[in-house]
Amino acid sequence: MNNQQTNVLACIDGAALTEAVCDYAAWVALGIAAPLELLHTIDHHHETAITSDLSGNIGLGSQAHLLEEISALEQQQSKLQLQKAKALLQAAKEHVITAGIAEPICSKRHGGLIESLVELEENIRVLVLGVRGLSHDKKNNKIGAELEAIIRSLHQPILIVNGEFKQPERIMIAYDGSKAADKAVDMVAASPLYKGLACHLVCVNDKQDTAHELLEQAAGKLQAAGHLDITSSKLTGKADEALCAYQQQHAIDLTVMGAFSHTRLHDMVLGSFTHKMLLNTNKPLLLLR
Repeated sequence: MNNQQTNVLACIDGAALTEAVCDYAAWVALGIAAPLELLHTIDHHHETAITSDLSGNIGLGSQAHLLEEISALEQQQSKLQLQKAKALLQAAKEHVITAGIAEPICSKRHGGLIESLVELEENIRVLVLGVRGLSHDKKNNKIGAELEAIIRSLHQPILIVNGEFKQPERIMIAYDGSKAADKAVDMVAASPLYKGLACHLVCVNDKQDTAHELLEQAAGKLQAAGHLDITSSKLTGKADEALCAYQQQHAIDLTVMGAFSHTRLHDMVLGSFTHKMLLNTNKPLLLLR
């Protein structure tokens, strides 16, 4: 980690979840007293692809003229994208100021979102983004095309927003004894963001004795840090189904868990636990690697 200040970074693209992303990012930034940065990326790659595809199909006599028209259209499209980015960032800035952020930072970058986030990673304290972006806005049975790649590429906490903002009152830690789960417990124990919230510590394990030992260990860390409202629960069955059902039954507002603890081969054969949680949960997920 370098010496520069780290920010809560909210990725916005104008999708339906943009306002909720801003609200959750503002909640996190205020809770941990960190600057809030709003990021919009402009990817021009598809424009280049259009030019190259068309140029090979244009007859010799008209090629130069049509390429000039295409170039002019691309320039116009670039200007429109810049205007959209400016308007989007301004609206988001006004929104988070209303939520209590005094001086939000507005940033726009040219290029792909994943590449931009990898370059910015050292300056990210918490990343906040929607489960679906503009290209999947109305496809509730899908997650964003780049979301899994982003989660695998970054090692900072990532808050995935999947619905309207609600001030969290009850959080759930999905605990399985892994390094990522221990990291989640340590983070909740140390962060001022979760002070005073009801904390449900949940372990899905068919071996009840093992689950009991894991929960005792994690609960001890939280209690030592001053978390008094702790509910420990042992569940059995498929982890994603059990956790999503518990989340609904107990009105959990935010789930904290490790991300992609299995190998890539396991994910390809059986399907990723994290992917299933992203698809099936109806409340935000805070993921840690």
